[in-house]
Amino acid sequence: MLGIQNYASFIAAIIVFQLIPGPGTIAILNASARGGVRAGLATVAGTLLGDLVYMLAAVAGLAAVMAANQLLFNALQWFGAAYLCWIGLQLLRSRPVAGDAVADPARPAAAHLRRGFAISLTNPKVVLFFVAFFPLFLRPDSSLLTLAALMAHVSIISLAYQGVLVTAGNAVAASLRSSPRARRVALRLAGLSLVGFGIKLAISNR
Repeated sequence: MLGIQNYASFIAAIIVFQLIPGPGTIAILNASARGGVRAGLATVAGTLLGDLVYMLAAVAGLAAVMAANQLLFNALQWFGAAYLCWIGLQLLRSRPVAGDAVADPARPAAAHLRRGFAISLTNPKVVLFFVAFFPLFLRPDSSLLTLAALMAHVSIISLAYQGVLVTAGNAVAASLRSSPRARRVALRLAGLSLVGFGIKLAISNR
């Protein structure tokens, strides 16, 4: 669909990544629980803007690689599959702890947006992720329209999932703060899924 290879796996992988609790998730949940829907949505907007910056950087680099060197692009596909497996293994080995969510005093929506944007931009591994992830679902002759479709899918699914986080902010935030076990289960399931995706995509891209 839209020139995206392994479309079903692409959608499933995005969903799995969204389910991994990270700094952005905690920021959205805290803002929603303490500042209401408006604060939560402002934080969502900030994290999405940060992700967009990194996606644009990744896509610009990928477009140049696809135009210049097919062998290098194929190497990126193998790197991407290995990177997914590596992320999955790190999640399987991780040990989440309770209490890493920080209390959020009342603040204007613009401050929440800036905070979400800053949290997203202070994770430079995100651009590496997109550079590794996108080639798995592209062909060397893919157009800029396909690259734009990849970014649109990530942004729309992220917005939908994070919107759910905002509406469920109080309950989910309490669960994540007080139950390392719940976070551990989520991380283990995500880790297994990513290892599986990495292996599947490595095989399909041979």
